[in-house]
Amino acid sequence: MDENSIKQEVRDFYAREAVKASAPRSACCGAQAGAAGNPISANLYAGSETAEIPADAVAASLGCGNPTALAELKPGETVLDLGSGGGIDVLLSARRVGPGGKAYGLDMTDEMLALARENQRKAGATNVEFLKGEIENIPLPDNSVDVIISNCVINLSANKDRVLAETLRVLKPGGRFAVSDIVVRGAMPIEIKRKMELWAGCIAGALEDREYEAKLARAGFVGIEIEPTRVYTAANAGELLASLGPDAEGIAAQIDGKFASVFIRARKPAAALK
Repeated sequence: MDENSIKQEVRDFYAREAVKASAPRSACCGAQAGAAGNPISANLYAGSETAEIPADAVAASLGCGNPTALAELKPGETVLDLGSGGGIDVLLSARRVGPGGKAYGLDMTDEMLALARENQRKAGATNVEFLKGEIENIPLPDNSVDVIISNCVINLSANKDRVLAETLRVLKPGGRFAVSDIVVRGAMPIEIKRKMELWAGCIAGALEDREYEAKLARAGFVGIEIEPTRVYTAANAGELLASLGPDAEGIAAQIDGKFASVFIRARKPAAALK
């Protein structure tokens, strides 16, 4: 798979989802997010969280977790959301860090950025800024962010080492990495990796959990923890891999319990390592 082709596929997918945000939406892995029992996107946010967020921000949420609830954000902190989509996690973060803090959202899709900025206007959020760019090349200075969050986006990148290097660069010493993502626990069938559209649907780009941990360590992070939040069964995967047609059932059996949504914590060392 060519990196640029993967990136274009992801961009096109999320551009379509931005346009559809006011209609019944698709979850990040293809199922209807509002459908009962959807294993990926259902019931991620409390009613108290979504009640004060514009409906279109909720409709455009295509994640696999709720990083803002787990990141322990503090008043006055600066937060960056990688792949911010319609802005739900940025707007929730802005409330948590308060008027003395700042919440950035970074997205490469013009349609999502337009939607996010409109949601910011509706929410009246003045401590928010949405940036256009790629998560492999973050348009912020070194040592400028207290916390980096992301919601089922890093797995979509074909150059995760670059993403992690960039997150370390922009984090302040002692800064925190606190993201939700999809991981695979064991080897992934090659048939999945060959399906380009699944790069825009969470599964094919997923790292093994141990590989994710190793990449974070190589990038320079410390205090790495990976906490499963949802583990998917073969029945769940059967829905998610429907695009594989007659092969779906056999592949689903191979990956029973191997895919999971996780919350990943790590931090940048407080001082340069000797």
